[in-house]
Amino acid sequence: MSLPIISADQRLAEKRGVKGVLVGTSGIGKTSQLWTLDANSTLFFDLEAGDLAVEGWTGDTIRPRTWQECRDFAVFIGGANPALRDDQPYSQAHFDAVCSSFGDPSMLEKYDTVFVDSITVAGRLCLQWCKGQPQAYSEKTGKPDTRGAYGLMGQEMIAWLTHLQHTRGKNVWFVGILDERLDDFNRRVFSLQIDGSKTGLELPGIVDEVITLTELKSDDGACYRAFVCHTLNAWGYPAKDRSGRLDSLEEPHLGRLMEKIAGPARAAPERLDFTRPSPIATPEPIPTQES
Repeated sequence: MSLPIISADQRLAEKRGVKGVLVGTSGIGKTSQLWTLDANSTLFFDLEAGDLAVEGWTGDTIRPRTWQECRDFAVFIGGANPALRDDQPYSQAHFDAVCSSFGDPSMLEKYDTVFVDSITVAGRLCLQWCKGQPQAYSEKTGKPDTRGAYGLMGQEMIAWLTHLQHTRGKNVWFVGILDERLDDFNRRVFSLQIDGSKTGLELPGIVDEVITLTELKSDDGACYRAFVCHTLNAWGYPAKDRSGRLDSLEEPHLGRLMEKIAGPARAAPERLDFTRPSPIATPEPIPTQES
């Protein structure tokens, strides 16, 4: 058996999907981004049962109601993980059992994008399931152990997200609610709304893109919506662009955003360029306060 080296030509020819998180305050229009995607090749992973915003959208939908169903759909979409034992979720045995129930996974080949709305609700389903597991009870007293439940939830959520992230041939977008609070120094801090801290802290390192959909104010006072895409931004919004193709602010159109990510890559010197800002910088637009 020869060393399984993947050549540069083979790697560049691979079909790769975008894995990203789209966050924003409630009502800003996150779910409505489905209208910007091709309905024939998009699978709506509807966890919130909040599809009134996309009433009339003609794409296909799945509606898991339990954490076990979320895990089953994840292994059906992403396939088996050969590194896992048969008694573990996302293993070959889990995949085979799901296929015997759902049918041939080739039915998913028509979908290029999986739109998961939302990761906030997925966290609630996961926590509810974790509270009924042995790890959520004290071995000495048999009483509920909150720390054990949240610890198990962190492990479960990271395993679920990582498995979907390894679905190379598909775009997977996780939608989340953005929380705003003030820290001890009265500074605004933004974070993903999800139970527990582990998922919110580790999620940006798992996905390729972290995009914040927000409302900004232009110089003339007019309000507009935009995608904030760079980690270094004037407002402290969570953002990340692993592709190196996006500008700091992009049009709030998820379909065209993915087309740009799939476009020609910027040259390495351009991506690694360092330009020191001038001492007097023009102030950026100030975001409006969300209700």
